[in-house]
Amino acid sequence: MHGSPEARALHDLYPAIDLHADSLMWSRWVNYDLHARHEPPLPFAALGGHVDVPRMKEGGMGAQFFGLVSLPIGQRHGLARVIDEQIDALEGQISRAPHRIIKVRTAAEIEAARARGQVGALLGIEGGHALEGSLDKLAHFARRGVRYLSLCHFSRNELCYPAYGRGRQDDAGLTQFGREVVAACEDLGVVVDLAHINRAGFLEACAMAKRPPIVSHTGVIGAFEHWRNVDDAQLRAIADKGGVVGVIFCPQFLGGDGLAPVVKHLKHIIDVCGEDTPALGSDWDGFIVPTRDLCDAARLPLLTDALLASGMRPEAIGKILRGNVMRVLADVP
Repeated sequence: MHGSPEARALHDLYPAIDLHADSLMWSRWVNYDLHARHEPPLPFAALGGHVDVPRMKEGGMGAQFFGLVSLPIGQRHGLARVIDEQIDALEGQISRAPHRIIKVRTAAEIEAARARGQVGALLGIEGGHALEGSLDKLAHFARRGVRYLSLCHFSRNELCYPAYGRGRQDDAGLTQFGREVVAACEDLGVVVDLAHINRAGFLEACAMAKRPPIVSHTGVIGAFEHWRNVDDAQLRAIADKGGVVGVIFCPQFLGGDGLAPVVKHLKHIIDVCGEDTPALGSDWDGFIVPTRDLCDAARLPLLTDALLASGMRPEAIGKILRGNVMRVLADVP
């Protein structure tokens, strides 16, 4: 078991919620088993294999958002089907052991799963290209339990432009369809996720938002300057609408390995926006090598120990682990 008794006690009080892991991509591709306890991948060889139910429970996790990934490399059709197949993969794994993991959508359902000893599984689509230009597909995914939509990934799509990648246009905001999608998400109870989108589209989406948006997985420029990270004005735009920002666990975007850079990014968000904005956004299983101390879900209490050692109040840590995300889920019914 990882982490001090103090850290584990905090996880008992605030079972952690992580905003982004791409495990279902591996379940679809290679039948990755969420019920088996896997060994942490070898350092510098880790593209996936970071998350499974036994290690989530060992790490004091209450729920995991699973990213639904489709890669539109020269492809415009069949992307929605890839999303459905990943949802099918999750539902198939849940059916094998529903007493251990259950698909949830609301804060109340996460609490009910906790009372039953289940880990909650939530869904978020990574990239609006998966809609294939159709609001009907957005409604379809909402009916299947999708809880957030990242407007962009690594390429231009019908909604917007990426911060980095194919079709990048830094001065271009949302398209007309992108604005329609933001409004439709709010009507359907789908949280708008602004990971990967360019700054102009990010700020436009925040300006028009009537419900809290999020950034599911990112670093912050105030802690480390990198194209992937968001600046203080973007942080304030999210915070002003009651949203949250999940800090990624990838050293490339954090500016270094180990727990200290993760703590630095979380504390910068608090310095800029207060305690109600930071959250966890690991990007486990997402073609990254995570920081060495957070190489799988079982080690999450080590981050809690590092936050305690930094002098952070236990109540603020509870917000990072769970409370802030639960508030957003309650605010986007």
